Amino acid sequence: MGRLIKGEQKAYDAILLDVDNGPEGLTRKENDWLYGISGLNAAYAALRPQGILAVWSAGPDKNFVRRLRKVGFEVEETRVHAHGKKGPQHIIWFARRVV
Repeated sequence: MGRLIKGEQKAYDAILLDVDNGPEGLTRKENDWLYGISGLNAAYAALRPQGILAVWSAGPDKNFVRRLRKVGFEVEETRVHAHGKKGPQHIIWFARRVV
C-alpha cells in the first residue's frame, strides 16, 4: 500500500484505507506511517485535486483529524453503524484534497 501511495503524484481520485482498527497501526505497526504526517502528505500528493482519502476507524480520534487538517485536507467525519442500525458505531473520515 505504502509504495503505491509514495510513488505517485496526482494519480488517484480516491484512496480508501481500511487496514487497521483506526489511525494507528494496531494490526501492523509498519502501517503507523500511513496515519502520521509523512503518510498523510504522501496520500495528499498522490491524490488529484478534489480527490478523497477515506479512512475507516473503530472509534473517533481528534489527533488524527488535526493531522489531516494540518496536511491540508478538508475533513468530514461520518459515524456509521457496523451492522445496520444495531451494530456499534464506527467512524469514516472523508478527507478532500482541496488544491
